[in-house]
Amino acid sequence: MENRLAFYEIRKKIALVTINHPPMNALDVETKEAIGSVFKELDDRRQEIRAVILCGAGEKAFAAGADIRAFLELSPDIARRRIFRSHQIYSMVENFEWPVIAAIHGFCLGGGLELALCCDIRYAEETAKLGFPEVNLSIFPGNGGIWRSLFYLPLGKLKELVFSGEIINAQEALRLGLIEKVVPNGQAIEEAIKFADKMIEKGPLGIKAAKKVINRARELILWQALELENDLWSNLTATEDMKEGAKAFLEKRKPQYHCR
Repeated sequence: MENRLAFYEIRKKIALVTINHPPMNALDVETKEAIGSVFKELDDRRQEIRAVILCGAGEKAFAAGADIRAFLELSPDIARRRIFRSHQIYSMVENFEWPVIAAIHGFCLGGGLELALCCDIRYAEETAKLGFPEVNLSIFPGNGGIWRSLFYLPLGKLKELVFSGEIINAQEALRLGLIEKVVPNGQAIEEAIKFADKMIEKGPLGIKAAKKVINRARELILWQALELENDLWSNLTATEDMKEGAKAFLEKRKPQYHCR
């Protein structure tokens, strides 16, 4: 499996997904398709897991954007088809049933940063570098990164990063809200696992429903978002897990959740 451009292993309900295209883990067509195939397989095995961690192989990069050589063969029609497919694959990551945590090391640039923004949570090592350098090639982020960045960055700061192609360090990314935590070098995956382990102890159906509400609410006006919250929250009251959580709280014991 490790010869694939993306592969995974499941460790105690955590799926560790690795982008395996070193040294820079460039997101060419084949690598994106491999990521899509992994998330499709994980969707088929979603009952076995409660969280996903996404990382990059090698020492240099989480993912450092596209394969620039492929740009030379592009025409508008080919580009439209490829971007459409990229949107589908990135949406598979963003809307995966369980939370996805990006464990970022090294370079996280262009399409790599756009992919990280599809994840629910991002932990970056202290020497990580993040940015949208696409304007250096007279293009711009085309995998949904501009839209997703608007939920984290002020408009002017997003324009500044996109228009300049500036690459920022992990501390600046944390200050701006692009990532949730800066961790020591070599510890991004470990820190992501720690958070996932903590999350797995919570009510899985509540987490799954919360992710759905948070993701969908970004596209809704207030009354629609409230209606969605009402529907999903109310449906949870029919689950065994919800009753178990309440009973365990009242009985001062640790709940035993079974995702039903």
